Order: sequence, then structure tokens, then C-alpha cells
Amino acid sequence: MSDDDVRVVVVDDVVDAAEALAETLAMSGYKVWIATDGTAALALVEAHRPHCVLLDIGMPGMDGNELTRTLRSRYGDDIVLIAVTGREHDDERVSDTFARVDHYLQKPVDPDVLRKLLPPVD
Repeated sequence: MSDDDVRVVVVDDVVDAAEALAETLAMSGYKVWIATDGTAALALVEAHRPHCVLLDIGMPGMDGNELTRTLRSRYGDDIVLIAVTGREHDDERVSDTFARVDHYLQKPVDPDVLRKLLPPVD
């Protein structure tokens, strides 16, 4: 891995969804890691200092809302946070999370829209 790699952590408790999104990003040239819960995501963020974290809101244990609070308290605005959800916008956890993220996308994620939100890959 070089310093020029654009690093992304994908967080989703649905493994197939996380893997599909990660594969799409990897094929576009991004360096991607997958976490299936908030605790694992924090460890990956600490280890790899990604440019972006794509996170599901509705996860068991540490949900996306708590994860965004923790990431913002530790890293401020140094990491782009993108919430990915299939939940309705009027869900309280969704609206609370949206207040702390840079962007949000509805599932299923459109790869072209996502690439426009991420730093370009050389």
C-alpha cells in the first residue's frame, strides 16, 4: 500500500452487501477493508486511517449512529463519513446519524454516485 492509495472502510453487518460494495470499489482502484460491526470498524480505522468510511446505520451492537459519534470525536472531519441505509429518513437513528455524516446514500448504492463522493483514484 502506498500513501497515494485512496483508503476506504466499508461497514455493514450484512456480509454480502459489504463484500459487493467493497468489490465494486476495489475494481475502481480503491484500497478497501471490510468490517461487519462498529468495533471492528474502529480497529480498521485506527490501523489504516482511511480517507472514507461507508457505514450502515442499522447494525447490532454499535450501530452506525454510535459509530459516527465515536469517529467524529476521535478524528473530527479528517475522515469522510458516508451513511448507507435502507431505512426511511424519518427513523430517529437515521436522522441522528445524518447530522454527523458528510453524505448519505440509499441502498442499493449506485456505484457512479458513490465514486463522485470519493477522492479520485490515480
